[in-house]
Amino acid sequence: MSSASGSREIKKHQDAIFQFLDSKNIKYFSKDITVSTDVKDEMRQKVGNPKALPPQVFNGTQYCGDYQAFFEAVEDGKPEKFFKL
Repeated sequence: MSSASGSREIKKHQDAIFQFLDSKNIKYFSKDITVSTDVKDEMRQKVGNPKALPPQVFNGTQYCGDYQAFFEAVEDGKPEKFFKL
């Protein structure tokens, strides 16, 4: 996540994921990539994309996907599969 995102789209996508998790009472932890470049670099390394932008979703150490993958999973009625629950 990015608390200082200049992009309304990124903020909207982050909020959609948080709202979904909250509505299902799924506990989560968010990491703010704006706190240090190390955190941002770690996210990009784990995702395997040096230009990846938030939101990127992980379940523990498992990479789940980005907002587009989340959106498609919800549309397909398979959010549990996306979140690896």
